[in-house]
Amino acid sequence: MEWPEAIAALGGEPSAAGWARLEARYGEPHRRYHTLDHAAAVARDSAWLADVLDLGETSRALVAVAAWTHDVVYDAKPGEDERASAAWAREALKQAKTGEAHIERVTDLILATTKHDAPPEDALATALLDADLAILGAPPELYATYARGVREEYAKYPDDIWREGRVAVLEGLLSRTLYRSEAARTRWASTATANLSAELTHWLRARSDHR
Repeated sequence: MEWPEAIAALGGEPSAAGWARLEARYGEPHRRYHTLDHAAAVARDSAWLADVLDLGETSRALVAVAAWTHDVVYDAKPGEDERASAAWAREALKQAKTGEAHIERVTDLILATTKHDAPPEDALATALLDADLAILGAPPELYATYARGVREEYAKYPDDIWREGRVAVLEGLLSRTLYRSEAARTRWASTATANLSAELTHWLRARSDHR
C-alpha cells in the first residue's frame, strides 16, 4: 500500500508535502542501505504478509505507514533511531490529521523494530517485523549488497570494532527464530540462515587473520 493510500485509509489527509518530507529523509547522503528503496521493500513485503495473515483494510494501512516510516530517522544509533522515527511518524500523522489511536498504533509498531519483538498474537507486528528481515533471505548477491551498505553506514567504526560488533549481531540472529510467521519462514528462513552463516564465517576468519 502506497503512502497516500495508507494515510487516506486511516482517515487522514495525505499531502505531497508530507511525502516530500519523508522522501527527503530517506535521501540523506550518509545512507547506503536504509534508503527509500528499503522502506518500499518493507512496505511491499509487509503487504504480502498482510494478505497472508488476512488483515483488514485499517490494519493493512497501519502496517504500511509503519513500514514507510520505520527507518525515516537513521543515524546508525540503534534504539535512538527507532525512537526518533516513531516521533517523526507521530508528527507526520498529526499533520495529516490522523486519529490518535492510529498514531499510537503506528508508533508502537515502529518501536517494536528496536528489538524485533512483540506479543506473538500481534499480527500487525508480525507483518512488519518479518518484512523488515526479508533482506536476510534474499539471494546471496543482494544480501552481500545489503551487508556492504550497512558497513558503509557504520563507517565511523574501525574494522576491528565493526568486526566484533557484527559477529555478535550475526550470532544473535542465528541463535533465534528469525521469522514470526510460517509464510515468512517458508519463503526466507533457509536462505537467511545460509547468508548469515556465510557472513559470520567471513568475519571469524578475518578475526583469526588479525591475531
